[in-house]
Amino acid sequence: MLWQYPSGLYDQKSFYKAFVKDITHAKQRVVIECPFITSKRLNQLLPLLSKLVKRGVAVTVNTKPFDEHDELFRRMAYAGIADLQEIGVTVLMTVGHHRKLAVIDNDILWEGSLNILSQNDSCEIMRRIQSAQVTSETIAFLHLDRYL
Repeated sequence: MLWQYPSGLYDQKSFYKAFVKDITHAKQRVVIECPFITSKRLNQLLPLLSKLVKRGVAVTVNTKPFDEHDELFRRMAYAGIADLQEIGVTVLMTVGHHRKLAVIDNDILWEGSLNILSQNDSCEIMRRIQSAQVTSETIAFLHLDRYL
């Protein structure tokens, strides 16, 4: 099958530079689905997310509930979610959550194995797809539209 839209693959070394570029240019909304949140990674992204919110971009993070974390990750999730909410990010929690993806302005979809808000020392892959159609299909398939 031939791709009918721009697409590219990224690893844990190349992902963040491209992702930051994408969210820096967001105009309407950014949705990040990530089961884990760590202080180290969130502290790197929090200033940028804060700028987006101040610019009027709707930022939503969907993660897993606190009771689905072990003690260490639970503490980081509490702190991270408090920090996100303090800057105006909407935080959702989904039972059994394990998706790793991001939606930017209904035009760019990032999906793969990389935990965007916690990745540290692992070998991961993410695909960037620039397509309003694919992004809309993903939002509908995951029923994200009822939250956004």
